[in-house]
Amino acid sequence: MKIKFKLYASLSDYLPDGALDNAVEIDVPEDASPYSIIDQFRVPRELSHLVLVNGVFAHQSERDTAILKEGDTLAIWPPIAGG
Repeated sequence: MKIKFKLYASLSDYLPDGALDNAVEIDVPEDASPYSIIDQFRVPRELSHLVLVNGVFAHQSERDTAILKEGDTLAIWPPIAGG
């Protein structure tokens, strides 16, 4: 199934070739979770601070168990330093 995968700020370096505007459409298994995608693209979990699925915050406790669906958007931001 296909989802949209978005990485922002310093995390955009982890996107595969062909990404446009910090996003890429990817094929994922039917049982994919946010952390399985994060791990697949070698994004450090400790840098995956703000994780949204379709604009809704995914708590750390849900990132291994929440199952993504066809057409979902997984967006991730790193921690922000400063103020």
